Amino acid sequence: MKHLLFKTALSAALLGLIGTAGADTLLINRVQQETANMPSRGMTTAQVQARFGAPGEQLAAQGGQKRAWPAITRWVYPGFTVYFERGRVIDAVANQATPDEIGPKPATP
Repeated sequence: MKHLLFKTALSAALLGLIGTAGADTLLINRVQQETANMPSRGMTTAQVQARFGAPGEQLAAQGGQKRAWPAITRWVYPGFTVYFERGRVIDAVANQATPDEIGPKPATP
């Protein structure tokens, strides 16, 4: 009887998790499909602008107080944000598409 009760409780818990996971859109799922449409590491600012056009917003450089802390600049496009160090892409991150999507929110200055 105890074993049957445990199996029932475990099944109910697993079904609850499955129902919850299906309701959310995960950013990582979208990013896996869109990585070809974002700048790749090592591209220059000129290459990014030539391929993707002018960014919607260019945020001021952060860091640079010491040689060990290089200045990082961000360019914000509608679908992603690009991070540059010394004029080269170090990362491109997809922006949150909808309020229901779980993942990083759009860049803030």
